[in-house]
Amino acid sequence: MNIKQIAKAAGVSVATVSRVLNHPENVAPATRERIQKIIDEAEYTPNWFAQGLNFNRTKTLGVIVPHMLTAMYTDIISGIEEVARPKGFITFLCNVERDPKMEREYIGQLIQRRVDGIIIMSSTLEEKYISVIEAEKIPVVLIGENREHGQCNSVTVDCRLGAAEMMAHLIETGHRSIGFLWGNDPQQETTNMLAGYKNILRANGIPINDGRILKTENSIEGGYLGARKMIADEWPDAIFATSDEIAYGAMDALKDSGICIPEDIAVVGFGNNRMSNLVDPKLTTVELPLRKMGIYGARILFDLIEGENDDRTPRQILLQSKLRIRRSCGHKERIEEMF
Repeated sequence: MNIKQIAKAAGVSVATVSRVLNHPENVAPATRERIQKIIDEAEYTPNWFAQGLNFNRTKTLGVIVPHMLTAMYTDIISGIEEVARPKGFITFLCNVERDPKMEREYIGQLIQRRVDGIIIMSSTLEEKYISVIEAEKIPVVLIGENREHGQCNSVTVDCRLGAAEMMAHLIETGHRSIGFLWGNDPQQETTNMLAGYKNILRANGIPINDGRILKTENSIEGGYLGARKMIADEWPDAIFATSDEIAYGAMDALKDSGICIPEDIAVVGFGNNRMSNLVDPKLTTVELPLRKMGIYGARILFDLIEGENDDRTPRQILLQSKLRIRRSCGHKERIEEMF
């Protein structure tokens, strides 16, 4: 059975069947269900390649991921696919291993394959490379910050504010000597967290001790090594890690050294990874709206693909984070309510 026969059996036009296949949200539910039932019974499979030729679409998106093993990116991808899947689009995931050269190469390959749009997470590319994509008439959206991309469509989180709020909470609970373990990825976000950390220390009249600020790999291993170095001499009151993975490693290092959390040192993270509610003690962290970042990024991209942002004014969405107060920070009051 072909698309014309399906339309005839359903008593609708070929265009209506096409909308069910490509934009089901634009068809009345009763009509959509009737047509979909016929499609399912006939086991009809659209020829997506032919559709691409007819509509100048390939029904594909390119998604550039800095590192697939970083949990936050999988949550963002989940949000992207929540929007793309109902529209019949598939995603090409390109893991660039935090390598700018590999990132450029993947972008070139996605352009050659004529994807309908590209989403780049925490890009380190200069703005001229984004212009290359746009020159090929391929819409592009950035998820995550990069100081080079001031005029691009983007979805970001105010990481400076998130770090400042966590620091304010630590100081409020009595901590004054606060170590800072910051990861090498994502680059701009962690730089903003460091600025938030320093701003709150200054606002509270607490001297900034550069010896308490250590840069490390954004991983459990990096957190372990960074914490061991931080506690080699005098312990801080607390350790603030720029990712939950770094915090997990720091917690392991402290436990291996016989240091109790939070009785001897408080530990807090950033991201609210699923494991943060399972480690012992449960990790206080800054929750990022990761899935929402993916959803909003995909929605912007489809608006561009479908021509619903014709003025081409960049759409830039700034989302807010949220504190998740748990036992690792030493907060003893109202933990259940704040959980």
